[in-house]
Amino acid sequence: MRFGVFDYIEAGDIPLDQTYEERLTLIQSLEAADFYGYHLSEHHATPLSMTPSPSIFLAAAARETKRIRLGTLLYLLPLYHPMRLLEELCMLDQLSGGRLDIGIGRGISPHEFEAFDTDFADSGADFDHCFNVLHQGFTRDRINYSSPNFTFKDVPVVLRSKQQPHPPFWYGLRGEHGPVFAAKHGMNGVTLGPDDRVSKIIQSFREEWALHADERKALSSPVISPFVGVMRAMFIADTDAEAERIARKAHGVWFDNLAWLWKVRGTFPPIAIAPDFDQARAAGTLVAGSPDTVARIFKAQAERCGHNYLVLLLAFGSLTHQEQMRSLELFRTEVMPKLADTNEETVLGGASCSRTAALASRK
Repeated sequence: MRFGVFDYIEAGDIPLDQTYEERLTLIQSLEAADFYGYHLSEHHATPLSMTPSPSIFLAAAARETKRIRLGTLLYLLPLYHPMRLLEELCMLDQLSGGRLDIGIGRGISPHEFEAFDTDFADSGADFDHCFNVLHQGFTRDRINYSSPNFTFKDVPVVLRSKQQPHPPFWYGLRGEHGPVFAAKHGMNGVTLGPDDRVSKIIQSFREEWALHADERKALSSPVISPFVGVMRAMFIADTDAEAERIARKAHGVWFDNLAWLWKVRGTFPPIAIAPDFDQARAAGTLVAGSPDTVARIFKAQAERCGHNYLVLLLAFGSLTHQEQMRSLELFRTEVMPKLADTNEETVLGGASCSRTAALASRK
């Protein structure tokens, strides 16, 4: 089992520059704790995210760290000009010394697209066109591509990523489409939701990965054996009672931020996480408690779901920087050692997801 962090960087009660500085300190601590990766979200016109341009924040994080992988979950491809994004990604990979992971997706919020005067109904096709241009830019010397939004004619590719042919791509294993797309294109995958839903999605991803080796080879995917990640909100304190008291409030604040723009527009977010603390905890999407309690729950979830990458929502809602850091320290010292060997030999499409294979996918 490897470990990572997924982050929104929400609006809070402290100055934003302080939030940024505290988060960079947290990322340095993740690196010291031997976390594999830090994955930043992208959202717009909502207090859920104060990093609407994740590349800028990741560039700062790249200069404050040396080993931890840095990336997104995810870049909203329909909102980008692909040439501009291609060059930014190459810069980031160079600035980080080849530590960039590129999470991509089409997005789920039509309200955020409205802020860019962009039709969400076109997001599927726009995603495909942007991704196709990115792939050409990473793997060819010239870009030649035409779509309703842009045309490239013999455009030279001068800037290159440090990782060749390109940094690993990550994709959300959501619905029936997610596992198929990720498997065909040789992408690492992450999902969320209750254990029963997650286990079915992971099984589907395994099956699809076994079926699409030829497509991955044709696309020159650098991912040999994929990370199969599950995202879980987590808070650890010295006792179950203390953890519940703090996490209950934090979960409520986080969900309010998550749903804020949707509610402003008279809708509700289609996400597989309950707004109620007790329901989220019962479903397994939120894990809060003492170190022993959290280790026991995560161990059982890994055995049920079969993931080899645990992606923690570690900083959320009303949690203070001190509470986040204490939770991380308890996880590092008392939970990580109990989980490190879990699912170490998970088989995916005939390829071992052992620690050696997982490290190979980083190169």
